[in-house]
Amino acid sequence: MYIARQLKEKNIAEYLLYMWQVEDIIRANSWDIDQLEKNYLSKFEASPEQKAELRQWYSDLIEMMCSEGVKEKGHLQINKNIIILLTDLHTALLKSPKHHFYSAAYYKALPFIVELRSRMKGDEELPEIENCLNAMYGLMMLRLKGSPIGADTKKAMDDIAALLGMLSEYYKKDKNGELEL
Repeated sequence: MYIARQLKEKNIAEYLLYMWQVEDIIRANSWDIDQLEKNYLSKFEASPEQKAELRQWYSDLIEMMCSEGVKEKGHLQINKNIIILLTDLHTALLKSPKHHFYSAAYYKALPFIVELRSRMKGDEELPEIENCLNAMYGLMMLRLKGSPIGADTKKAMDDIAALLGMLSEYYKKDKNGELEL
């Protein structure tokens, strides 16, 4: 919760990746707040008030996941809404003649985005930004497992990370009313 707040202000892409990890942690603990507290929340050093606040935050997320039907897979609507905002901003930046650096970062990452899209399973076609976030999340999971990352994959992920980093900066500027399109 505290990390989520900081990330939401600092880097919206990192925030989404963190929230997806939280969703997976909840799933790994069978949507059971007591199990989650025993296996995960108890590891945090926090005051009794902070622990109560954390427990409530995770309880609320569990309730939302259950009510939104994303217990097994998928993402909470609050996270999907951010992806929609990022996708809209991404499209506006690409259309704007003022943001050549963003367009250049996008076209540098585009071959990898196309390749990602071709590898996606399922009938649903996701927005490009969500595909990029999925790729970053997958990389994060590979690193957590200690799996080797090939040079080609690293290059692709570096370009995608650069694009998401720029988009996050523009998102922050847009939120603060400092972005001209």
